[in-house]
Amino acid sequence: MQRGIKEVGVARRTKEDAEATRERLLDAAEQVFYVRGVSGASLADVANRAGLTRGAVYWHFKDKLDLFDAMMQRVTLPIEQVLDGGRQGLAGLSPVGRIVRRLAFIAHAVSIDERVRRVFEIALFKVEHVGELVAVQQRCVLGVDRITSLLEQDLAMAYEELDAVPALPAGLAAKGLQVLFDGLLHAWLLRQGSFSLEEESRELTQFYLRGLGLAADVWP
Repeated sequence: MQRGIKEVGVARRTKEDAEATRERLLDAAEQVFYVRGVSGASLADVANRAGLTRGAVYWHFKDKLDLFDAMMQRVTLPIEQVLDGGRQGLAGLSPVGRIVRRLAFIAHAVSIDERVRRVFEIALFKVEHVGELVAVQQRCVLGVDRITSLLEQDLAMAYEELDAVPALPAGLAAKGLQVLFDGLLHAWLLRQGSFSLEEESRELTQFYLRGLGLAADVWP
């Protein structure tokens, strides 16, 4: 019995040590990719930054693309949960309310969280979509398509509630809103946060939605 308890304790510590090492490598990858770019960085660079061997990197990650994906998911998965309504009570909001809450959450997360900002900047500006990293571009496209699809669903429902002829088809209106927000985010990152992303995204989103004939005074 005593031996069994001891073995469980050792296994738990081993798992915790492995998780700590993985997080250490992800932290190092963020720093290395941010400074060198993804194409210009090697797994040896990441290992050196983490103070570990390259073997430790390969123990946790298949290759650089796998490491990049894990770094991205650590930041984007919590955001995706909110976009899906897993938190923040999106189900209780109107369609327009869900739109502005989703965009407000992204703007807030990028504005206040240094890790989120850094990872977004890596994904947008420090990845060359060539060779093995072509897959990164494809996955970014899927992410954009997913957000646009959520916006389209909410816009379609908002139009249906109005029982009026929409100013634009929901799909095209969703693309326009996504491009507006994405462009503002790019500008904010390029200018290193020199203006308020939250305030300007709120004002532009409200203006855009009013242009579609939708009430938008529900920003959280």
